[in-house]
Amino acid sequence: MYKVCIFDLDGTLTDTLDSLLFSVNETLKEMQLSPISREECRCFVGNGARILIEKALLAAGERTLERLDEAMQIYGRIFDANCTYHVVPYDGITEMLASLREEGIKLAVLSNKPHRQTVHVVEEIFGNHTFAWIQGQQEGIPRKPDPTVALQIAERLGAKPHESVYIGDSEVDIATGTAAHMKTIGVTWGFRTCEVLRDAGAEVTAGSPEEIMKLIKG
Repeated sequence: MYKVCIFDLDGTLTDTLDSLLFSVNETLKEMQLSPISREECRCFVGNGARILIEKALLAAGERTLERLDEAMQIYGRIFDANCTYHVVPYDGITEMLASLREEGIKLAVLSNKPHRQTVHVVEEIFGNHTFAWIQGQQEGIPRKPDPTVALQIAERLGAKPHESVYIGDSEVDIATGTAAHMKTIGVTWGFRTCEVLRDAGAEVTAGSPEEIMKLIKG
């Protein structure tokens, strides 16, 4: 029986694409640069805010990235005020989380989104008591796909790697869960396709929260 489920946030638990796209394009607008498209934003997310902004600047024509620090300061301010803009949980997520908790499984979030905004989004959408641990990106903490923090979360919640499940929607998530030697499930409703997840090495994918429940109980 699994004891812990660790979830990615963006594209896994919540549809955050509107908030990311809005904040990126407001940043570019303030810098008098061209906006990126929704599909570009979808492809750019997953490796944290700095990589997202780097890719957005390149797409907007800033090839030298000399303005990256400026962009990060602007983005940090705008995203902090808009991190829940149009954010909703995917269909069936809330029910799935409740079912997992009823089974006695502890829940955690591990995101490459900045920690402050990760906590804000999770607590606003799911309340203060759904997750036993919430971890976003912080200075000095290894970013996914480094498995260090996933392993630390499992240990803190009383589980060994083989008693833990890691669930996410991107290549980064597949690499994280695999490196942590946890059962790893790639979800296909998020920011990447099933083909991309398979190419990244996903052995197990789920097309709905109900499928996740079957995989964990099975």
